[in-house]
Amino acid sequence: MQDQKIPATVITGFLGAGKTSLIRHALAEAGGRRIALIINEFGDLGIDEDVLRGCGDAACDEADIVELANGCICCTVADDFVPAIEALLAREPAPEHILIETSGLALPKPLVAAFNWPEIRTRLTVDGVVAVVDGPALAEGRFADDEDALQAQREADEALDHESPLAEVFEDQIGCADMVILNKTDLLAAGGAETGEALMTPHLRHGARVVKAAHGRVPPGLLLGLDAAAESDLASRRSHHDGLDDAHDHDEFESFVMTLGAVDDPETFAARLGRAAAAHGLLRAKGFLAVAGRRRRLVVQAVGSRIDRHYDRDWSADEAREGRLVVIGLAPLDRAAVEAAIAGRGA
Repeated sequence: MQDQKIPATVITGFLGAGKTSLIRHALAEAGGRRIALIINEFGDLGIDEDVLRGCGDAACDEADIVELANGCICCTVADDFVPAIEALLAREPAPEHILIETSGLALPKPLVAAFNWPEIRTRLTVDGVVAVVDGPALAEGRFADDEDALQAQREADEALDHESPLAEVFEDQIGCADMVILNKTDLLAAGGAETGEALMTPHLRHGARVVKAAHGRVPPGLLLGLDAAAESDLASRRSHHDGLDDAHDHDEFESFVMTLGAVDDPETFAARLGRAAAAHGLLRAKGFLAVAGRRRRLVVQAVGSRIDRHYDRDWSADEAREGRLVVIGLAPLDRAAVEAAIAGRGA
């Protein structure tokens, strides 16, 4: 019976739309429910995983967080996703709900179809597909705050087997969704939310719901419990890739992880990071810092020269109080110069 299956929610959306914020909020409001996470991380360091582990809630048990770092989840279903699901299902007690955060360029439909695999179809159901959309970017006719960063993400993934215009990926994501989160509405001018919703409407599934949000804050009662059984309803979830087997070409990119000592002034550091992004064409930077005199870590996320930051959790007694930052840019990337600019050691 359907109600005997463990529900899973697939969360899709472009880089920087707010997927991780949405998940953090859902975990914070889990109400004791055992929730497991599968994170389709990109880059050399599992920053999203580490940020989510720092949520400070019992729902963030480390054994319940699985990171898939080997490429776009929709293109590595057999090698990565199915084994990860099987490992979670083997846990005692089993999770009560599974949240799956895809990479920004993932197509949700192949992932939903994987829930029909014999290994998992009797135990799991897709409770719903949720697409997170960057409201301000959409209102301005774009799909993400920094589309160059999306391109770098595409080029970084050797497993990605679809090369599509961003418009098609966007339409595939919202066309598969049971719920679309129009995020960052606090940054929209008057009428911006209505403009964004009007742009999405032609591509939405019948019955799909649009929810407006700021900082990914959506009541868990809305997010979890959609009861869509999406794997049994694939025909209604349109995709530009139905029946196609597209090839993918790759350009060169570079990424590296840098370690940083304690930072005295986060404002000064953010300014340096912004200048480094502009001067060296950095597309993405994400990580956390140790701030002198503060007991909590400072999480830093940069898309282009726009930088967001917040404190997440206390430093553990058994971990080094040092910052780590994954930096992504198109090749050739002068690592020494970038590290010097970010660390404040001169040009």
